Amino acid sequence: MNLLFDCHTHLVEPHHISGHFLADAKKAWGESFRLSSTPEEHRKANEGCTGAIVLALDAPAVGFNVPNEWVAQYTAENPTRLFGFASVDPNRDSPERLLEAAVKELHLKGLKLAPIYQDFHPLDRICYPLYAKAQELKLPIMWHQGTSFVHKGPLEKSRPVYLDPVARSFPDLKMIIAHMGHPWMGETISVVRKNPNVFTDISALASRPWQMYNALVEAVEYGIEDKLLFGTDFPFFTVERTVESLRNINLAVDGTNLPRVPERVIEKILHKNTPELLGLV
Repeated sequence: MNLLFDCHTHLVEPHHISGHFLADAKKAWGESFRLSSTPEEHRKANEGCTGAIVLALDAPAVGFNVPNEWVAQYTAENPTRLFGFASVDPNRDSPERLLEAAVKELHLKGLKLAPIYQDFHPLDRICYPLYAKAQELKLPIMWHQGTSFVHKGPLEKSRPVYLDPVARSFPDLKMIIAHMGHPWMGETISVVRKNPNVFTDISALASRPWQMYNALVEAVEYGIEDKLLFGTDFPFFTVERTVESLRNINLAVDGTNLPRVPERVIEKILHKNTPELLGLV
C-alpha cells in the first residue's frame, strides 16, 4: 500500500514574499527568483502522495508571510488528505491566543515555527505559553531549526540542540525538526534519540546527496530510523526529485568500504503513516 506522505510543503505565491527574504533569495538564486506554489500547483505536485502537511509562515522580520487563513481555505478542500499548520510569530502579543483561534476558528492542525525567520530564541520564556498551548491542543510543532540564506536570520537562535529543553519541559508535545536541522544533523539526531515525541524530516536535502547520505548513516547508527519522516519542502523540491535522491543515496559509495544506508531504512521513510504518528488523525 502506498503510504507516501509529504510532511513538509508550502502554499506560497510571489506576493507573500518581500523584504530581506526576497532580496537575499535573489542573491542566492539569481534575479529571476520566483517562488510559487498556488493551490493548483500544490494539488498537482501532491498527486502521487496520500496527503501532505501544508505550512503557513508568519515571519514579518524577514518578509515571509503566508496567512493562516489562506492555508486553511485550501486544506479545507480535502481535510482527510491535507493538514494545515498555522504559524504564529512568538513576538506578537498573546501568541497562544492567536494559535487557539487558528485551531478553533480555522481548524488548522499544527504549528510552524522558524526562529531564523521569526527572530526569537526557542528558550525565551515568552515562548513557553505558546508551547504549552500547542501541547494542550495536541498540536505538533514543525520547526525550521537550521540554516538559511537570509542574511538577517540569526544562526545563534537556530541550533537544534535548543529544542531539547523544550522537549523535556513539554514531554507530550510532538515536534518535527525540519531538514534534519542541516547543517547540524548530529545535534538533531541527538535531540530526536533522547526525546520520544521528537521527529525529523529529510526535506530540502535532495540537492545535497552527500549531506543526506551522512545524516542517514548517522541516524541509523544512533537508532532513530523509525523517526525519520518523508518531506520535500515543495515548491523548492518535488516529490519525484526527493524520492529519486533517496533511492539513489548509496550511489556515491558504490565500490567503496563506506557504510550503505540500508534499504529497509529507505522503505520505512517512504512508507510511513505520518498523520497517525503525529496524531493528526
